[in-house]
Amino acid sequence: MNVLHGGCHCGNVRVELATARSPGELSLRTCQCTFCQKHGARYASDPGGRLTITVADAALLHRYRFALGVTDFLICRACGVYVAATTTEAPELLGVVNVNVLDDQVTLPRTAEPMVFDGESVEGRTARRVRGWTPVRMSVAPR
Repeated sequence: MNVLHGGCHCGNVRVELATARSPGELSLRTCQCTFCQKHGARYASDPGGRLTITVADAALLHRYRFALGVTDFLICRACGVYVAATTTEAPELLGVVNVNVLDDQVTLPRTAEPMVFDGESVEGRTARRVRGWTPVRMSVAPR
């Protein structure tokens, strides 16, 4: 497994993406919603991998929701960096990492495929995420 490390600017929210794919083989996506566009987010996931999210101070983690309200966009309150998104509707915790927070940017693909998810139902969105998002292990230190 390849393990990619990263996190927010201040280090409160750390991520590790474990994947059998090499970093150059990851397919990157850009969601076209206004939130993702305003953050310049580029995403990677691997349904056969594992995304570990570690939060040092729970009080500094903001879970932002909008639209269908079934996604937690994880933002560090201390430094303002948007790190990852997790879904609240799947049978297990699933997520995608914003690859802009990964430490090693050199080995990642430069281009990302634009994706439009307008008009998806909660059920359709959940089914798509079950097929393509990464299982998440999340550890949040108590307040």
